[in-house]
Amino acid sequence: MILLNGYRTFGADRRFGNQNFQPLVAQRLMFGTMVWSDSKTIGVARKSSVLGAQALIVCNARHAENTVFSSKLSLKSAANVCGSMSTMLESGIEIRRAFKLAADKVGDRRCREALAEINLEIRKGEDVSSAMRKQGDYFPDLLVDMVAVAEQTGMLPEVLAQLSRHYENNLSLRKTFLASIAWPAFQFIAAIFVIAILIVVLGVVGETTGSMDMTFLVFGLSGMTGAMIWLGSVFGGFALLFFGYQVATRLFNAKKYFDPVFLKVPVLGKCLRSFAIARFSWAFSLTQQTGMPVHQSLEASLRATTNGAFIAATPRICELVQSGSSLTEALAAPGLFPNDYIEMVDVAETSGTVPEALMRLSPQFEDQARRSLRALTAAIAVLVWLCVAGFIVFFIFRFILWYVNDVIGPLL
Repeated sequence: MILLNGYRTFGADRRFGNQNFQPLVAQRLMFGTMVWSDSKTIGVARKSSVLGAQALIVCNARHAENTVFSSKLSLKSAANVCGSMSTMLESGIEIRRAFKLAADKVGDRRCREALAEINLEIRKGEDVSSAMRKQGDYFPDLLVDMVAVAEQTGMLPEVLAQLSRHYENNLSLRKTFLASIAWPAFQFIAAIFVIAILIVVLGVVGETTGSMDMTFLVFGLSGMTGAMIWLGSVFGGFALLFFGYQVATRLFNAKKYFDPVFLKVPVLGKCLRSFAIARFSWAFSLTQQTGMPVHQSLEASLRATTNGAFIAATPRICELVQSGSSLTEALAAPGLFPNDYIEMVDVAETSGTVPEALMRLSPQFEDQARRSLRALTAAIAVLVWLCVAGFIVFFIFRFILWYVNDVIGPLL
């Protein structure tokens, strides 16, 4: 079914440009929805008062098995596509035409193919969210869930605009983080290569003199072969950790085990928690404003944190809400949200303004996350300096001990 999502009127809907829409049959469905169909198109128009209606959505849907390195929509592409689609739909371009134009504009080949396939599915009669789910795990769960709700409530342009700002903000935070750790990372890599050069130099000195064996200074390695072993061990170890983490998290859902541990690490834990709370607050306020039922809104919002600890707490929180507990009690139960946040939710829940309060406070939570990120990058810089200093001190003492034992000792 193609959801053309009429806002105020249907027929010649200005937002979706359904010029070829010729209603022949009408039938009343639930939530005050009318369906008109002809041989080419089936359209669904919602009354303007439907913003509070329940959305037909299954938030726990999964449509493809995770693969270790499956392609996923990048933050940049997500921001560009959502922003472009929002602008075109708001200006009245028909949704199928909007997907075609968006596919032509995007630079990512995989994204272009996905948008083209979605356009084909829409032409066959699928709604947008179902067509997106057929792309497997390529599109983020939050994006698919929000599109599904927006289709039912007639708020697709507005929701896409909010999603575009959300992904742009995440992209900005990622760029800030990478820029902050670029210099410490360069120093660390430079230190690794300096040790490799030292291994080569000591090997050459040992071969030249023929009497001084200094391989013990650098873990028994010398010459070009020793340098390659050193570099392979260090970078191979990092690669093994990275690929092992990817396999564990994507195939075995290990984030629910790793992230609770990360949350307990000083500095890192505070940063991860701040980002999770900022994303949850934004997602929960948006999903509630679009009319999603509270337990489904909680599921989508907790998944939006991308933090395994928060996602693992979803069943418990939703069960508490469905059993009659207040939202404040449900969020406080897992012990993931700080006390000040729980107090804010309690006050907002008492006045019945939780979505509005979280939307209003969301920029403050994002600012707090940025401050935590700056603290994390500063801690990483200090850690790199300590590692480099440790290497220097280690080799100085190794050289002194060698000089005292093997050079001065025989003379005495």
